[in-house]
Amino acid sequence: MNTILRPVLELTVMISGLFLAYLPVQTYLKQPPGRLAAWLAPLLAGICLLEGGFCYFLNIPTSSVLFPTLLVLMLIYHKSLTISIWKSGSIFLAVCAVFACVNSLSRAVNAIVAERLGLPETEIWFHTSAGIFYNVICLLFVAAAWYPASHAARTMIDDENLAQTWYVFWILPLIFIGLNLFMIPKYEGTLYTGRILQGYIVISLMLLVILMLFYTMFLMMANSLNKNARLQQENHFLSLQQARYENLCSAIEEARQARHDIRHHFLQLSSLRKREIWKK
Repeated sequence: MNTILRPVLELTVMISGLFLAYLPVQTYLKQPPGRLAAWLAPLLAGICLLEGGFCYFLNIPTSSVLFPTLLVLMLIYHKSLTISIWKSGSIFLAVCAVFACVNSLSRAVNAIVAERLGLPETEIWFHTSAGIFYNVICLLFVAAAWYPASHAARTMIDDENLAQTWYVFWILPLIFIGLNLFMIPKYEGTLYTGRILQGYIVISLMLLVILMLFYTMFLMMANSLNKNARLQQENHFLSLQQARYENLCSAIEEARQARHDIRHHFLQLSSLRKREIWKK
C-alpha cells in the first residue's frame, strides 16, 4: 500500500500549489470560491490518484505525467479568472518555481532516507517519508505565504500601473524551474558520491532563499512604483487644480473688467442722454 502511495504523494502537492495560486486573485474569480472548490478539489484529487496509479502500474516517474498536467491546470487556472494570461501565467509559474525548489530539498531528504534504510539506488519515486516531507513543507509554505499573497500580492495585481512588468516577470520563475530541473541527477547514486549530497542540499536551500529574495524585491519594487505612480497622479491632479484655479481667476478678472467697461459705457450713454435733454 505504501508503494502505490509514493507516486500519489509526489503529485498531491499540486493541490496546495493551486490553492496558493488562487490566494492573490480571489477578487478575479469568474465564479464564487465555494462553487470553484466544489468541482476543482475533486478533480485534483482524482487526477493525483489516477496519475499516481498510472505511474505505479507502468513503473514510470511522476515527471512524465506531471508536466502535461501542469499545462492543463495552468489553462484551467487562467480560464477561471478575469485577468490577463501574463498575470495568471506569471503567478502560476511563481508557485511552480517555489515548489520546484522544495522538490529538490525533498529529493535530498529521499536520498538520506534511502541510504539509512539501505534501499536500492534505482527507486524512481520518493520514499513515503520524503513524500510526506514534500507535502508538509509545501503546506507550511502556503500557510506562511497566506497573508502576503492575500494582501501585498493582491494589491500588486490590482494595480494597472504594473501592467508591463508582468510581461517579463514570468522569466524569473521559469529560470529557477530550469535550474532545479538541471540539478536532478541522471543517476540517483550520484548523490552518494563524496560530498555531492551536502552540496545538493546547500544549493537547493540557496535557490529557495534567492527566489524568495527576488520575490520580496519584486514586491518592494512594485510598492515603490505604485507609490511613485500615486504621487505623480496627485501632482498631476494638483497641477490641473492649479490650472483651473488660474483659469477661474482669469475668468473672474475678465468678467470684472467687462462689468467695469459696461458700467462705464452706461455712464457715458447716460451722460450723453442728459446733454441731449439739456440742449433741447
